[in-house]
Amino acid sequence: MDIIDLHCDTLYRSITENLPLNSNRMEVRLNSDHQAHKLQCYAIWLPDALSGDEAEKLFFRACEKLNQECSAYGLYLVNPAEAVREAFSRHRNCAYFTVENGLALNGKIENVRRFAENGVRMMTLTWNASNPLGDGAEVRKASGITGFGKKVVAEMEKYHIVVDVSHACEKLFYDVAAAAKKPFVASHSNAASVTPHCRNLTDEQFLVIKQAGGVVGMNFHNAFLNTHPENACTQDIIRHIEHFLSLGGEDVVCFGSDFDGGTLPQDIADSRVYHKIYDELCRRNYKESLIKKIFYENAMNFFENFDNC
Repeated sequence: MDIIDLHCDTLYRSITENLPLNSNRMEVRLNSDHQAHKLQCYAIWLPDALSGDEAEKLFFRACEKLNQECSAYGLYLVNPAEAVREAFSRHRNCAYFTVENGLALNGKIENVRRFAENGVRMMTLTWNASNPLGDGAEVRKASGITGFGKKVVAEMEKYHIVVDVSHACEKLFYDVAAAAKKPFVASHSNAASVTPHCRNLTDEQFLVIKQAGGVVGMNFHNAFLNTHPENACTQDIIRHIEHFLSLGGEDVVCFGSDFDGGTLPQDIADSRVYHKIYDELCRRNYKESLIKKIFYENAMNFFENFDNC
């Protein structure tokens, strides 16, 4: 089964632990199935504790590291100007470069253009705290997006960088929805109706993303899957998928695993779990056409539509 995964933190681990992307210590495994194709979005996470200067420097280290690793291990780094479907069909292992936390901009609007020139495809505006763009998911009495954040959203759309609202506080989410002229995503967020957590989406938020033409990636972090994280398992991923499908999310649901950035459920070791999810959806009599949408077509269609709007 082909797969597109909208989020992992493997690149951050590669840099901070001095590991190759194909290390067997990583949860993201390069595709070994000769019949399948995979596109993995590799995010560089910028921790909230970093200064703006430190975050900017880490971003450019990540640019260099990802290019080196792709060359070393036959991972094809897709250029944002390139037709993603064609690249996906020609290479078994594709990568997109993404950013987790707009702190990386270091308060410089010109860095949006520089990020685009360095191949950035998508960026979360915040992580969990506040930064110059706005307030993250764990900010109390959050005030949403800043004036600079609004300029960044417009500049991201100008340079074809997808706005990602995972980790946004609720106020920032709706500020983005009001400001955005292009579809936006929640790359790695689950259903708050299933697991009430500040990092998950309310039904209303999911429907806003759906109406905007965006997608939502299912996150495998145990605390976002189950109110008792120690009991989280693959079945919880299915529960979140089914809840969003019940809201009419057939064209919206995809994957954003958060591999190498979260704590996995007890029955998941690494990215080879996708076969287990596929088998379970088949066991529940989901049509092959719908399973393909969840596994890769929804994300593929989103990226194609985003490029053309």
